[in-house]
Amino acid sequence: MAGTTTDPTPGATDRRHPGPLLVTEDPELLDDLLRLCAAAGARPEVHHGVPARRGGWESAPLVIVGTDAAPRLRGAPRRRGVVLAGRDPDDHAVWRRAVEIGAEHVLVLPDGEQWLVDRIADVAEGAGRPAFTIGVLGGCGGAGASTLACALAVTAARSGRRTLLVDADPLGGGLDVLLGGESVRGLRWPDLAGARGRVASGALEESLPRMHSLRLLSWHRGERLTVAPEAMRAVLSAARRGGGAVVLDLPRSMDEGTAEALTQIDLGLVVVPARLRAAAAARQVASAAGLLLRDLRVVVAAPHGRGARPELPAADVARLLSLPPVGEVPTDPGLAAAPENGPPPGGEPKSPLARFCGTLWDRLPADGDPR
Repeated sequence: MAGTTTDPTPGATDRRHPGPLLVTEDPELLDDLLRLCAAAGARPEVHHGVPARRGGWESAPLVIVGTDAAPRLRGAPRRRGVVLAGRDPDDHAVWRRAVEIGAEHVLVLPDGEQWLVDRIADVAEGAGRPAFTIGVLGGCGGAGASTLACALAVTAARSGRRTLLVDADPLGGGLDVLLGGESVRGLRWPDLAGARGRVASGALEESLPRMHSLRLLSWHRGERLTVAPEAMRAVLSAARRGGGAVVLDLPRSMDEGTAEALTQIDLGLVVVPARLRAAAAARQVASAAGLLLRDLRVVVAAPHGRGARPELPAADVARLLSLPPVGEVPTDPGLAAAPENGPPPGGEPKSPLARFCGTLWDRLPADGDPR
């Protein structure tokens, strides 16, 4: 067996991210690991022990050590991302070996294959910190949730964030229409409704329509489609793995797909007009969403029309919903006056809506917690 080999996965030479380091002399285990790397689209480097080249051990994004090779790695520099893998479920010495080499995880094949494929795929995609994900839902009809969701995504993309906007409301008319991109080619929900398991983050992003410097997953114009929770989980997990920002426009009604989406959201915003009836309706929406959302807050929508005044102060709306307030989203007269091919919501950087969204993103530091 050669000291160093690479997996001849088609197209692997085009990958931008280094693959995992495999350390083993067990031919059967190596065959299994190479097969899993191929399934994850990764190009591994194989050694019998610590690589002789300088930095080879320290720089590998993931190290998978066979139980046969563990004794040869005693004294190797401690590092994160070491997995000890074997094929014998009755090997009781495996935990001692894991401690000796500083392994973070121990697994036995084939039981741990899916977990390991996911870890290897993260390496192949260069996955880092997941995207901060905001979900926007209307407390009542016509609250302006879709407009706010689009404006948040457009503002995030303009700031340089990698941004995906997901239309999770099948009855909303399509965010591609709101963004003026209904004719832009790319996949829509009907093309992804059968997704299961792991979806490649990069492939998903490249397949979606691109407009206003962001990627959009929207609906078609045919019959209503129900997205199964498995598909929602697969698609949103892939969207989040790419980092940056993901914004969802959510329906007020709750089905299994929506419930799955809520579990992947970092911050939920319920948009409520400053009216008593709207606040009463929003309590039902917020109550249902709050069962699954970790962080749900209220955005009060300013009344529309010249001279219109709110029935309730923003503080009272937040108090009625028992939710922390984010602020009052302003009306944007330019949207109503804009022609069909005019700027999208948030497209004018100096507009009141864009400034509101920019301030909100500025309040989201790297740790993801709103200040």
